[in-house]
Amino acid sequence: MDRVVDLDEAAAVLVERVARWRSAGLAVGEMTWRDGEAAWPQPLETDRARVNDPDSLGLIVSDSAEAELSVVLFRGGWADVDFFDGLDDGGSLPAWDIDSAADFAARMNQWIVRVFGDLGSTP
Repeated sequence: MDRVVDLDEAAAVLVERVARWRSAGLAVGEMTWRDGEAAWPQPLETDRARVNDPDSLGLIVSDSAEAELSVVLFRGGWADVDFFDGLDDGGSLPAWDIDSAADFAARMNQWIVRVFGDLGSTP
């Protein structure tokens, strides 16, 4: 898999946003990492130090109204993005051609608004 997105940089931009999301009432799970060098089936790790060659980074964000956003970013420049808005809408969101951690951060902001509504100004 090509190395298009630096997953450590992407994790750093997520960390920058977590306090804001939590202060807006969202629950943010632990980041999960998958090691591209691990034997199949590749386990998910919450400790980055246990991953030698990260090929994916995952995060789940939810609220008290049962809305949920699940994002798994792959270093190849795409993400699996699934959501349920807590009411009557859910599914997958398009997430390809992600070319940097900054691009991922911008898309993450859009996905958060799509699922949970406007939280005010997001960094």
